[in-house]
Amino acid sequence: MVKDYLFPKDFWWGSASSATQMEGAANKDGKGKNIWDHWYEIEPNRFFKKIGPSETSQFYERYKEDIALMKELGHNSFRFSISWSRLIPTGEGEVNPKAVQFYNQVMDELWNHGIEPFVNLYHFDMPFEQQEKGGWESREVVKAYVKYAETCFDLFGDRVKKWFTHNEPIVPVENQYLYGHHYPALCNFQKCVQAGFHSILASAMAIRAYHKRNLGGKIGIILNLTPSYPRSQHPADVEAAKIADAFFNRSFLDPSVKGTFPSELVDILKKEGFMPHIEDGDITLIKENTVDLLGINYYQPRRVKAKENLFNPNAPFMPERYFDYHDMPGKKMNPYRGWEIYEKGIYDILMNVKENYGNIECFISENGMGVENETRFLNEEGMIEDDYRIEFYEEHLKWVHQAIQDGSNVKGFHVWTFIDNWSWLNAYKNRYGLVSVDLDKDCKRTVKKSGYWFKKLAVTGLI
Repeated sequence: MVKDYLFPKDFWWGSASSATQMEGAANKDGKGKNIWDHWYEIEPNRFFKKIGPSETSQFYERYKEDIALMKELGHNSFRFSISWSRLIPTGEGEVNPKAVQFYNQVMDELWNHGIEPFVNLYHFDMPFEQQEKGGWESREVVKAYVKYAETCFDLFGDRVKKWFTHNEPIVPVENQYLYGHHYPALCNFQKCVQAGFHSILASAMAIRAYHKRNLGGKIGIILNLTPSYPRSQHPADVEAAKIADAFFNRSFLDPSVKGTFPSELVDILKKEGFMPHIEDGDITLIKENTVDLLGINYYQPRRVKAKENLFNPNAPFMPERYFDYHDMPGKKMNPYRGWEIYEKGIYDILMNVKENYGNIECFISENGMGVENETRFLNEEGMIEDDYRIEFYEEHLKWVHQAIQDGSNVKGFHVWTFIDNWSWLNAYKNRYGLVSVDLDKDCKRTVKKSGYWFKKLAVTGLI
């Protein structure tokens, strides 16, 4: 007998996006330069096929068309980010009136179609002038960010009731300061720690500013949670997984939800001599300004084991000094992205949030599958038959449904993403959308099979 998976009537069905990946118009209407615009100017070779952030799916010009299509595909909510450098071109100072007009029009258009805007304030796109001041390493940039957040609350808080301070704040911290994937591509663990601490501080300060305004909404954060599974139940493997979890999940999850930092991580930072600079009142401020709502991005698990070899004491410090990655035999893979597909991980995260984080109100804010060369799957009518994506979502949603049955306070599911978008370094190599974009035909939109599947899901609440 086939089991029905029926979701609550008020479940949030929608998709997620970000300004830099979707808007385009990178140099139009007074938008300032962000770190991606700058990096593409100086090192276009860093980007897949040298496709930069000005060449996206043109949401800036085509938002009305796209929002109408979202409605057609069953969305009742849509998460996007405001571009800091579009709203305030250098990150501080005068507000760009054309940006205000654009975001007002987007929000009004969403509401007119019965779609609630979920608005994120920061998605990897530091204004260039603020990065020149040190980015998240700098206390002055934290202050500029909070001012920017306050400006957004004052301009748009009448219509936006779901705010988020950051999307995946650990990603810029890792990729800008450890692994070299985002500008300025440093390898400096001390700067990494300081940037991470300031990101959390900025989030808490923005939460405080929002709550002071009594605007009647909720403010949260969106975290990419990658559950750390040990190779075995050997104590050394279990300890390695616990440390990996402290570095990559609890470093932001604990202070955001509990207002505290994981002791395992603090102990390592003290032992290795990498504690951040903390000013009087910072810890209390973080403790007293935690999130109302948690967005959870889930793509893949992390599998780890105890260290098998001594590290090079002269090499830069990395978290991997405390564990090795484990290549588990027989794992299911997305070969295009190189990521493991482990659907039960989404259930494990939700149960962890239920049991260890007060069962805070949460939702799946991103889940998705990137695939190369999807035109292989075009049918005679010109539609991409992406059954693999439908299966990916269905198998994850079954575990979300089980989490609901087991008491999780999960309120929604947003796919990544609505329409094929530009990715930070991969451009359009891997496609994620419910809607395809033909770059050779003026970004023509065509709904994929998964888009029609999503519409049925959103309308009926039933897999």
